[in-house]
Amino acid sequence: MAEIRKLVAGGNIERAIELCEKGKQKALPFVVLRGLKRANESEQLDFRAIQNAVDEGTLEVIPKLKERTSYLAMLANVATLTGLMGTIYGLIISFAAVGSDAVSEEDKSRLLAQGIAAAMNTTIFGLMVAIPTLMAYTYISNRTNKIIDELDEHLVKLINLITGNR
Repeated sequence: MAEIRKLVAGGNIERAIELCEKGKQKALPFVVLRGLKRANESEQLDFRAIQNAVDEGTLEVIPKLKERTSYLAMLANVATLTGLMGTIYGLIISFAAVGSDAVSEEDKSRLLAQGIAAAMNTTIFGLMVAIPTLMAYTYISNRTNKIIDELDEHLVKLINLITGNR
């Protein structure tokens, strides 16, 4: 971005466009390219036209940045709920064994222990999936927000540079 700002300040928008073309698979160069092309096509520098071009590019990029991140949050929630469901199932087995007259006293403690073990195992496995997934979701979500904030900052600076802060 520093190189692009230097080129634009020097009036070499064509070279700045070439530089953006090389990296247009990334968010910032993609959106900057839109603004630079609009500025290069216009005979008069129109702040609103450049802003609209940049906004249009931003509206294309941001959904792509956020596209699948929410699946991680969903996976963390499903893992937690699956663990909870297994816990409830294990407790049902335990209480059914203890409360049953058809089960001998020797078998009741064994079935109780098996039910509690099932409850605890499903809980731990649900949490083993949910915790790292939630951490990954938070990290990726924060990185996405940082990219969007930097995108906004650089675009405002670029538009002000192109239009002479008009």
